[in-house]
Amino acid sequence: MTAIIGLAFPLYNAFVPYYLATRGADFGDGSVYITYRNQVILSVLGIPGALVGGWAVDLPYVGRKGALSISTILTGVFLFAGTTARTSNGLLGWNCGYTFTSNIMYGVLYAMTPELFPTKDRGTGNGLASTANRIFGIMAPIIALYADLTTSVPIWVAGALFLLGGVISLLVPLEPRGKTSL
Repeated sequence: MTAIIGLAFPLYNAFVPYYLATRGADFGDGSVYITYRNQVILSVLGIPGALVGGWAVDLPYVGRKGALSISTILTGVFLFAGTTARTSNGLLGWNCGYTFTSNIMYGVLYAMTPELFPTKDRGTGNGLASTANRIFGIMAPIIALYADLTTSVPIWVAGALFLLGGVISLLVPLEPRGKTSL
């Protein structure tokens, strides 16, 4: 699952500017001020996202699997919704939701992944999961080199990967919430 998320994130981020530009999006002022203002807004939203992720992992009946699934699916939904933006503020609004839910997702993912491995294998398992995330992340720019930037397919594939990741997280055979380590 970490590999799927590792591919979906940069795939979306690499293609969304081209996709929106070819669909008639008018972003208006592309000044340095607006760029940094938007980046600060998105970065600030990451803080409560991470805190909500820390809180969500201990929710009864939801647990780590449920929190990961819900946040990953919502990340994909906000990604799809972001493709409808036609203004800079519209894109900022959708990206606020995307950033908030993706920070929940990553918070839960990084909290849950080590717990899935027995103690003696935890470092290796976590390292392999992180490596898969990074290797798949490297594939996104390579895809961008060979893909047609005017098509919407990469955006929809990235969104579908998040939705798939949300479903796969429910298939993890172990719910580590409330259990001691092996």
